[in-house]
Amino acid sequence: MPEKLFEKVCERPERLDMLASSAAEITRSRAETLIREGNVTVDGAVQTKAGFKPRAGQKIEIHIPEAAPSGVQAEDIDINIVYQDADVAVVFKPSGMVVHPAAGNETGTLVNALLNRLDNLSGIGGEIRPGIVHRIDKDTSGLLLIAKNDRAHVSLSDQIRAHSVHRAYQAIVIGKMKQESGTIDAPIGRHPTDRKKMAIVKGGREACTHWQVLKELKGATLIEARLTTGRTHQIRVHMASIGHPVLGDPVYGPKKSPYPVAGGQLLHAYRIGFTHPVTGEEMLFTAPPEERFLYWLNKLDLEK
Repeated sequence: MPEKLFEKVCERPERLDMLASSAAEITRSRAETLIREGNVTVDGAVQTKAGFKPRAGQKIEIHIPEAAPSGVQAEDIDINIVYQDADVAVVFKPSGMVVHPAAGNETGTLVNALLNRLDNLSGIGGEIRPGIVHRIDKDTSGLLLIAKNDRAHVSLSDQIRAHSVHRAYQAIVIGKMKQESGTIDAPIGRHPTDRKKMAIVKGGREACTHWQVLKELKGATLIEARLTTGRTHQIRVHMASIGHPVLGDPVYGPKKSPYPVAGGQLLHAYRIGFTHPVTGEEMLFTAPPEERFLYWLNKLDLEK
């Protein structure tokens, strides 16, 4: 299988995972995986211990397998490429589409489409998630940032960890908000009894959502939600926790919804901003919601 090869001569004793991360411009966790899988050699000998420290003068080789996996096939799926250059792409994921293959969703995913539509994808995400820097839920629509090479992936991942990527969503939530805006700062982790759900739990991962009312609707409210962090189901869990679940949410919404919304939660990732990993240019993209979202926005309009 074609692969990328990076070489480095060790200047001083240093952990192998740190040397590999620096030489190949990949994350340390990705370097650890490559080492564990036998893709890193020291003076021609495979070394599988990330903590191994080569001596000064020893030659390190890092072999990175091609991103396109044997188990995940490119599929001719029509997706909207909002922007792309040699390093990054911004794509629109429709609701109902899973981001990457998993049990029960081996085909028809965004990754299957990307393998067909884009010429390059970073390999840091591994065989199942090539190019994927962050995710949104299956029934959430909107913009996703894609890395086309490992250098871009490292930079974008660092920006996400530093909370410098701007991510804003629009959502139709149940009920009328008592305030015009607010912040929900509550840790999120696995639900203590239902492992398929997330919940606000003591000892969970830090999670912060800023929300603002955009428009009052009939028995509902259109809001903007901005993420400081990006935890699984974050907006859905946080809004439900204050009594305003996202309309149509089959997991965190009420058992009997006030409106018969089909297709899942009315949640849309409409704006994303980041610093270009190579040029340093500030990039900002927006996209309007899908027809399904707009249908309910129009149907619940107080002025109609």
